[in-house]
Amino acid sequence: MKGFLPALLLLLTSCSNQAQPVGELPPDAYGKAIGAAGIQLLDVRTAGEYRSGHLKGALQADWRDSAQFADRTQHLDRNRPVYVYCLSGGRSAAAAQYLRAKGFREVTNLSGGISAWKTAGMPVEAEDPQKAQTPRATYDALAASAPVVIVDFGAEWCPPCRKMEPVLKSYMEGKSEQKIRLVKMDGGSETELMKEMKVTALPTFILYRNGVEDKRLQGVMTGPELEKWVFLKD
Repeated sequence: MKGFLPALLLLLTSCSNQAQPVGELPPDAYGKAIGAAGIQLLDVRTAGEYRSGHLKGALQADWRDSAQFADRTQHLDRNRPVYVYCLSGGRSAAAAQYLRAKGFREVTNLSGGISAWKTAGMPVEAEDPQKAQTPRATYDALAASAPVVIVDFGAEWCPPCRKMEPVLKSYMEGKSEQKIRLVKMDGGSETELMKEMKVTALPTFILYRNGVEDKRLQGVMTGPELEKWVFLKD
């Protein structure tokens, strides 16, 4: 009997510690964790699911689209914490395992997914389904608004798009909009325009000279690569 109580306490403590899988947090703790500076928040559901409601500031890469997931997550920082979530926790648990295998040092899953998050009364953001699409005539006018126009089809939730932001900002600094202009199109909402322009991946850059499409490129570039792409003929 002497050893019974300590053994029981040890068993209960052990069970308590194992109740939450390693690398997972319940909604309340997860919500506090993603408030820290420098974290990377990743929604691994489809783009449609993301648009219907997502956590503020989340990037998106569809776990079920292996090529897209690999392409987008390669642009995340392996040395910074990554917090993943899906609908109920299954896809994101598999995605977390994949990321750890790829060398990401700290990956944390949302236990129960966004369903548990909502049940706990935590906030989500959703895109406005009534948001107006840019008419093709308006797009064509923008593409011809300067001798050289770079159209950037990207999205805030796209990891490589976010990686390109400082490159584009640095590149455009000091340049006259009378000569070269950057036009940004939201790849998350401009679905009709993307279909018409045959844009299938983000980010996609289309270069116009005097209103006529010259060439296009999909993916990430450095500043010097962007300069070369704009001013050198293929």
